[in-house]
Amino acid sequence: MYSQGLRDSKAGDDSPELLEAFQKRIDNEEKIEPRDWMPQAYRQTLIRQISQHAHSEIVGQLPEANWVSRAPTLKRKLILLAKIQDEAGHGLYLYSAAETLGESRHKMFEDLLSGKAKYSSIFNYPTLNWADVGAVGWLVDGAAIMNQVALCRTSYGPYSRSMVKICKEESFHQRQGYDIMIKMAQGTAQQKAMAQDAINRLWWPALMMFGPSDKDSKHSGQSMKWKIKRFSNDDLRDKFINATVPQAEYLGLTIPDKDLKYNEKSKTYEHGEIDWNEFVNVIKGNGECNQQRMDARNRAYDDGKWVRATAAAYAKKQQKNEKVA
Repeated sequence: MYSQGLRDSKAGDDSPELLEAFQKRIDNEEKIEPRDWMPQAYRQTLIRQISQHAHSEIVGQLPEANWVSRAPTLKRKLILLAKIQDEAGHGLYLYSAAETLGESRHKMFEDLLSGKAKYSSIFNYPTLNWADVGAVGWLVDGAAIMNQVALCRTSYGPYSRSMVKICKEESFHQRQGYDIMIKMAQGTAQQKAMAQDAINRLWWPALMMFGPSDKDSKHSGQSMKWKIKRFSNDDLRDKFINATVPQAEYLGLTIPDKDLKYNEKSKTYEHGEIDWNEFVNVIKGNGECNQQRMDARNRAYDDGKWVRATAAAYAKKQQKNEKVA
């Protein structure tokens, strides 16, 4: 249904007139739809961003799935299962949005499983205890919401619309994580120590989720011009810190940043230097759990071959029956 838009932009006809008209639509806050003409670079930027977002939702199930059988109560188990189910749904919404840009789901899966495509670096860190599950919900989903609420206003229509439902569910995920942290922080001395340990290990990786600093970001400037993104990496990171530090103070827990300080003049928190070498190292595949995550996804894909083969055979049979009829 969107073949005309695909044909036009793939033909390389990015003439100044077309580019100017496209940017005018963006500046006027119009949504770009699948059949609309768009620059090939805009299309490729969206495919990269949306597919990486989808991959992050799918891989992001793994650290939490590790704790389903060990959740402390039946209620916690049910909540965690519901959250993991949500993440799977988010991945499907996003893969569908990327498909409207002409990218096949099979190709996206191949890129993920081969290591060519990336996903959020935070999921290459282990969840060592139950407090980590709370910290993931509070910090990781909190960081995701900070970014994804803005994506509800992104310029590409299918991506924007998919984010509305995703953000509602991510809000639940963040709240369940913070609820776990409240119980841990207000529990025994050992439980509070576990909560503090979880923050110590996950705070900096959570800040890295927003991507490299603005001066080092390759894509941020153009993405903001096209209104794919609405805020820069550093702006989103600062918003997250300013929202999260008071929450940690309420819990009676300490943010593991000796340079963190409140600027009375700007009414914002200033943070210490992020170890971007660690970020790059994890992105390159050298994190604690990179190989484990990829092994799990490849194993799941291989185990599901019979399902895909059965579905394909059924579809082929249905098509044959329709032709006969």
